[in-house]
Amino acid sequence: MTPEEKKALEESIINSLKSVYDPEIPVDIYELGLIYDVVIHDDASVHIKMTLTSPACPVAESMPNEVEQKVAGVPGVSSAKVEITFEPPWDRSMMSEAAQLELGFM
Repeated sequence: MTPEEKKALEESIINSLKSVYDPEIPVDIYELGLIYDVVIHDDASVHIKMTLTSPACPVAESMPNEVEQKVAGVPGVSSAKVEITFEPPWDRSMMSEAAQLELGFM
């Protein structure tokens, strides 16, 4: 996979991630800052490191599966795996400016 192909695939993956919303906050998980890392391997498998707004998040069981399914469905992706981490813990400063504006924090 060329660097250009990886970049295009990464953009498609990010667009896919922007279609997943935290049910308690009306902002997508990418803009919320819940996605810490997206690694695309040469075989087109994707590893996503993400967090949740809190360890007690009501979608802790379902959201990682939803993210895996959405990313695995992106054309060109061979497989997707999500790793949940709480290091560093999520806080509002991780949100994009657009998310902070949407939620009235700016």
